[in-house]
Formats: sequence, C-alpha cells, structure tokens
Amino acid sequence: MTITASMVKELRDMTGAGMMDAKKALTETAGDMEAAVDWLRTKGLAKAAKKQGRTAAEGLVGVVVKDGRGVVVELNSETDFVAKNADFQALVRDITRLALDTADSVEVLRATSLNGKPVDEVIADAIARIGENMTLRRMHLLEGDTIVHYVHNAVDDGLGKIGVLVALKGKDNGIGRQIAMHVAAANPVALSEADLDPAVLAKERAVQTQKAHEENRASAKPKPDSVIENNIVPGRMKKFLEEVTLLNQKFVVNPDLTVGEAAREAGVEITGYVRLAVGEGIEKEKEDFAAEVAKLNT
Repeated sequence: MTITASMVKELRDMTGAGMMDAKKALTETAGDMEAAVDWLRTKGLAKAAKKQGRTAAEGLVGVVVKDGRGVVVELNSETDFVAKNADFQALVRDITRLALDTADSVEVLRATSLNGKPVDEVIADAIARIGENMTLRRMHLLEGDTIVHYVHNAVDDGLGKIGVLVALKGKDNGIGRQIAMHVAAANPVALSEADLDPAVLAKERAVQTQKAHEENRASAKPKPDSVIENNIVPGRMKKFLEEVTLLNQKFVVNPDLTVGEAAREAGVEITGYVRLAVGEGIEKEKEDFAAEVAKLNT
C-alpha cells in the first residue's frame, strides 16, 4: 500500500510522533491507522501527543557567542526536574549552537535539520523519551563589534535561567559583563527612549498627566495647568525613562552613574542587548509538589 503524505500528517497529528517514525509505523502496519498508533505506542513514540497539551513554563535558556554574533534560545519544559536532566541540557545546547549558525528566527530554527531531522521532530522525540511537554519558544540573535554574554543561575556553561547578550562598539575592558549582569537584574524594557514603543510612552504620559491633575485638584494650593504640563509631567516622564530604558537606568555597579554614562567612561557604546528569562509571560498552572512528582510518571 502507498503511504501518502496526508496519512503521515494525520498520524503525526494524532500521536505527536516524528515524520519518519509515523511513516515507518504506517509502512509496518500496511497503512492501518489504528494499528500504526498502537505500533508507535509500543515503541514509546506516541507519548508526546498526551504531553503536548500541558503547560511548559520551566526549562532553560542557551547562550552561544562567536565572532561578533550571539544567540539566546529558550526551550521550555513542564518542570525544573527536567531542566536538570542531562539529555534536556544537551538538547538545549545543540539547538542553540544550530541557531547561531543557521537560523534567524524561531520559525526557521524549528524547521532546520538537527542530526537528520527537523528540530521540531527532534523535540517531539525528546518529549516521548523524557516524558514531558517541551516548547521551543523563542530565540534572538544579536550582532555587533563585540558581543558579551551573561547567564544567570547557570546549570552549565551557556545554560541557565536568564540569558543576556550585550552588543558593544569599541574595545571592551570588562564593563561588558557588568552591563550584561545589570540587564539580567534590572530587566530594562528598551535600550533608549528612541527604542521604546511610542504607544507605551503615550500611555505613560497620559497616566501621569491625569494623575498629576487629580492630585493638583485635591491640593490645598492648586498649581496652574501650565506647571503641570511643563514641569511635573516631564519630571515624572524622566523618572519613568530612568526606570525602563537601559541607558538611563542607574548602573547597579555604581548608582552614581547611569549605564550610558558608565559605558562612555569606559570608552564603549552600547548598541543593543537581548534578555531572555525562562517562562516569562507564561501563565503557570498552580500545582502542589506531590502532583508535580506524580505528573512525571504519567
């Protein structure tokens, strides 16, 4: 019987198995879909389907830097137990290295071949083997004269919970790592005011304007509206920019300087940065410890 691409796709959708595994299962069972599912189950290759609906908010970020180019990749798992698994760590490392050399987006990375299979299939195989859902969620590339990296809560070289890249113009004398550590701790929203989303700025200005006017109306000695618009609101916006933009934040190593000032004193210019923290933005399911352990055996 001829095994068609649509049959392979249907079996993959049903089981989460890799393309070649699905094709082999159909070949071995003469195209019988139910028998192919059972064949995959006996081989331990259909587990992924049951796992893929689960929330994956743990995991690791991988960081690799080479020749003025750096990449950070986030691979999620369901539990921190798996993040400590040697097989999972090797998978993150392999995917990150592949990303540096071949991919410019997570979509391209998912389709790129790793050891003869698309990365998506390699991950599906790992789900079946390790027994937890996994998600290749994000990757970011950064290029520059000098790329410096920092990994927070590292479990191994280039693997941890927060990965940071900083691009510098000029010769790094050691400040690059300090800036990368600052980024990990302070989590800026953007490099500078020019890099902030205009909608974010407009929203913050509107909030601060309304707040200032309400406080002024409640004051025993109200100020003229011109004072609100020309002094109070600009002052609050300046403070906002000091909180959210890297160049204007107080440098954690020396709070007497902004990060931008510290970079200039060191003779470098910060041209970009990337920060990825495992699971940020994912709504985690609340689960007790016993349930988490029990999940590992299902």
